[in-house]
Amino acid sequence: MTAVDRAYATREAILTAAERLYAEHGVLAVSNRQISEAAGQGNNTAVGYHFGTRADLVRAIARRHSAAVERLRARMLADVGDSVDLRDWIRCLVHPSTEYLARAGSPSWFARFTAQVMTEPSLRPAVAEETLASPALAATVAGLTRCLPELPPDVHAERNAMTRQLLIHTMAERERALGEGGATPRASWREAATGLTDALVGLWLAPVTPRTEGEQP
Repeated sequence: MTAVDRAYATREAILTAAERLYAEHGVLAVSNRQISEAAGQGNNTAVGYHFGTRADLVRAIARRHSAAVERLRARMLADVGDSVDLRDWIRCLVHPSTEYLARAGSPSWFARFTAQVMTEPSLRPAVAEETLASPALAATVAGLTRCLPELPPDVHAERNAMTRQLLIHTMAERERALGEGGATPRASWREAATGLTDALVGLWLAPVTPRTEGEQP
C-alpha cells in the first residue's frame, strides 16, 4: 500500500468513526482522541492532522454523502420537469434523502449525525454550507416556492423552519429505531417518505389564522 493509499484509508476510517460517534453521543461530547481510538489510530493528533478543526471534520462528513443525494435529487427533478403540483416538489425534497438511507442499509448514522449537528449553533453552518451548495436542492426549493399559496413572510419563514425540523428529526428517529432493532411507524424508507410528503404538503397548505388587532407579532 502506498503512502497515498494509507492516507486515504486513514481519512476514511476517521470519517466513519466520527460520524458514528457524533451521531450516537452528540458532536461536542466527542473528543478527537475518542475518534482516533475508534478509527484505530494510535496517534491522537490524527484527526487534527487530516481534517483541521471540528467544523472542517463535520463539513467533510456532510460532503461524503451530499454528492450521492444530489444525484438522486437531480434524477427526480428531470422527471418532475415544470410541474405545478406542490406534492411533486415536496417529493423531490424528501425522497432523495430517504432513498439514500435505504440504500445505505442499517445501521447507518448520517441522519442522526445531521440531527446532532443541526442542534449545535456553532457547527450548523458547516452542514448548511454543504447542503445549500446543491444546485438540485436550490432548484427544488425554487419549484416548491412557485407552487405555494401566498403566505405572510413570517409564516413562510416559520413553515420553512418546521419543514427542516420535521425532515431532519423524523429521519433521525427512524434511523435510530432501525439501528436499535425497534419498531417504526412505517415498514420501509419509501413508505416513510410518503408519510413525510403527506405531512409537509399539509403543513404548507394549512390555513393561516389572521392576527387579531393588537396581537403581538
